Amino acid sequence: MNKGNNFVGQHIFSQILSLSSRNSLKQVFTKTQSDKWYKSIKSWDHYVTMMFAVLSGCTSLREIVMGLEAFEGKLNHLNMTNVPPRSTLADANKNRDSSVFSKIYEELSTRYRLNLSDSTLPQGVLSKLFIIDSTVFGLFKAILKTSGRSSADGKKKGGIKKNTMIKATSHTPVLIRFNAAADNDQQFLKYVDLPEGSYLTMDKGYNNYKQFARFTEKGIFFITRQKDNAVYESVSEKILGKDTPQAVLKDEIIHQTYKDDKNMEQTLELRRIAWWDAQNDRAYEFITNNFDLAAITVAEIYRYRWQIELFFKKLKQNFQLQYFVGDNQNAIEIQIWCALIAVLLLTVIHQYNKSKMAFSNVATLLRIHLAGYISIKELLALHNKKKARKSKTTAYDGGLFPSQ
Repeated sequence: MNKGNNFVGQHIFSQILSLSSRNSLKQVFTKTQSDKWYKSIKSWDHYVTMMFAVLSGCTSLREIVMGLEAFEGKLNHLNMTNVPPRSTLADANKNRDSSVFSKIYEELSTRYRLNLSDSTLPQGVLSKLFIIDSTVFGLFKAILKTSGRSSADGKKKGGIKKNTMIKATSHTPVLIRFNAAADNDQQFLKYVDLPEGSYLTMDKGYNNYKQFARFTEKGIFFITRQKDNAVYESVSEKILGKDTPQAVLKDEIIHQTYKDDKNMEQTLELRRIAWWDAQNDRAYEFITNNFDLAAITVAEIYRYRWQIELFFKKLKQNFQLQYFVGDNQNAIEIQIWCALIAVLLLTVIHQYNKSKMAFSNVATLLRIHLAGYISIKELLALHNKKKARKSKTTAYDGGLFPSQ
């Protein structure tokens, strides 16, 4: 073996898990009592096994067990003594509550929050901005209720929906809830609890005027799109001055009626902004309970929703979630939580090493070398050096020569 300085005493899988060491997670396991009824596979062993499944892209329990068995002699780096049998792992995925893994995610997210902050983002509004959206993972119909219209042949897949709220300055989730894909997105809003002065943006699928009234009472500002079939009363319209961007078609105050918990009709005062998007050649109608922000700021806040779409893309494209190793909701949630933890840890590694590689390339590179004893820092730096050397070459007559 090459004895260069690039090699270290721990393989890459162990280096990744060092960001969530066993000692640091003991408090989570103790608080949740996750080991109380399990003797054959402890919480740490379960966590390591499922993290290996996610990071390596395994699609079955057999692949997970066979992959970990290849680490024989290296398990001490993972604080494990034995690889759990398939039946034991299947039972743990079914019976150990997935909330244990959600607590692990919360612990790690809190620990690395400062490392994930993006100083290039403007302060003020964006530092208080939260984004909500959902994504669906396809499943067999027998596991969870289906969503959407039936196909011509009457066949439909079930699905599990992940409603997520991320903080704009870190691009990482601060609130996640799982439910059947057919469930209404609006149900997620009852779990949202933000400090006064916070900003919240979401798609119009979350529109719930009763909940919007509660946000207004708590001093939480929201920005969303108005539904096409919304019935409202226009109260007053702002005169658009010369300094108003041409994209602003209308800026008005409206009254929106809704029914409260006692089924009594109430009125909510909102601001409605009609905005022309020249790039996509279409108009948007935004509604908000903030009457002071510039119209262009309201539009920019809603445009920032794209950050959560990028997060979902990062999750689905880099971690194998087309096939689940369990056939029950608890096992599926555990696998998704581990994928979220993997996104978090690799994002920390990506930013800590200031790598110019795309996140997907970092994830792929580490997956390929998961059992290798090379330093992650050196591995990423080595790739950057090769990329830099390649960029210094000049194309000429079909060949590549070093630039002068």
